[in-house]
Amino acid sequence: MAVSYKVCIDCADPHRLAAFWAEALGYVVEDHSAFIQRLLDDGVPVQDAVTELDGRFAWRHAAAVRDPDHPVHPERGTGLGGRVLFQVVPKPKQGKNRVHLDLHHGPENVEKEVARLCELGATRIGEGQEGGSRWVVLADPEGNEFCVA
Repeated sequence: MAVSYKVCIDCADPHRLAAFWAEALGYVVEDHSAFIQRLLDDGVPVQDAVTELDGRFAWRHAAAVRDPDHPVHPERGTGLGGRVLFQVVPKPKQGKNRVHLDLHHGPENVEKEVARLCELGATRIGEGQEGGSRWVVLADPEGNEFCVA
């Protein structure tokens, strides 16, 4: 049986990264406001874990993006398909990522996509080539590396 999973990325500002990656992947930022409101209405003590963002409740230390073409959990607002979670950690990023995302746009679209992502806040940090394949290495707004191929 296949295992359900999400990719988790440690960060300082989960909402900023969620907004960036939603644009980068063509995903949507998950909306947990109805679930949070239900918890508050039920008296569950989550006030310290909640913030208000764009007029809606959101988790203070986490945000996620999801594939808009997959179903969503009806109560929690979490995606049931491809998902990336951004979570606050106390220490800043140090060194190279051991895991990274590769965004495949095809060789004819690499430079156009790199330019778009840089306009969104990415930084171009290198490129590579091997066996006829070429990719550009970028860093997201917090320095997490990813590739466009």
